[in-house]
Amino acid sequence: MSPRMKVLVAGSGGQLGWELCSMGPSYGLDVVPLDLPGFDITDPLRVDEAFAQDEISLVINAAAYTAVDKAESEPEIAFALNSEGPGYLALVCARHNIPLIHISTDYVFDGNKGTPYIETDPICPIGTYAESKAAGEKTVRESLQTHIILRTSWLYGAHGNNFVKTILRLAKDREELRVVDDQYGCPTHAVDLAGAIFTIADHIRAQKPIPWGTYHYCGRGVTTWHQFAQKICELGKGHAPMRVKEIKAISTDEYPTPAKRPPYSALDCNKIEKCFGVARRPWQDSLAEMLATMFADAA
Repeated sequence: MSPRMKVLVAGSGGQLGWELCSMGPSYGLDVVPLDLPGFDITDPLRVDEAFAQDEISLVINAAAYTAVDKAESEPEIAFALNSEGPGYLALVCARHNIPLIHISTDYVFDGNKGTPYIETDPICPIGTYAESKAAGEKTVRESLQTHIILRTSWLYGAHGNNFVKTILRLAKDREELRVVDDQYGCPTHAVDLAGAIFTIADHIRAQKPIPWGTYHYCGRGVTTWHQFAQKICELGKGHAPMRVKEIKAISTDEYPTPAKRPPYSALDCNKIEKCFGVARRPWQDSLAEMLATMFADAA
């Protein structure tokens, strides 16, 4: 059996970070959780101090500015958290010879390809959030050779704010919901993403040859926000009463937002499956599990 490994998780309070910290011990990992206000990846001194702890074997960066629309009015904050911060982490990792797993996004693509994106497709971010995440990828690549950039999409979980919780809240109070039906992507349960990250971590711990670089991971299957909302309500009704009677499909043009979204941002995950043996579940199965867990915890 491989020895236990100490893993630093930046952004431990977010929906992915929470799952990483919760699940880590069962994977034989000693997790060091770090997040605001005590730890700020945009503060180089705080980042340096975090690495003063002995025997850190891996850093997972789950910290990010994720308010896609708000980023349009707060570009400095978005770039600080999504580009400068990961750069500081990568530089310190390089000094201490520690690998880094950095979480990125499907939004680095413009969505015009029309088929699932592979890792080598050229990026073309649209909007401040997407540009800041693309810049973060660049700083990590330039600062540290032993990195994994893991792009994911449409992330949700039982902890933190996300689309699933928003739909459940609105469905409880409203008879009609209007949801965009011309944006396509792959919903991803934070528990599944954490499991994929731990599979990579186990390869690192076992000192297996690691093909460093960029990978994609998301739930299996492509859907729209409208179809996703329909499934959330269908499954949610099995756990709690809802007022909603109709979920109306609308176009992106009918729901203008400050930031543009890619119309098709599905990710091809063959590379991570082949290189690390990562398995993926249909997004519908993962959603059902997440809802069951969330409602059970609330009972």
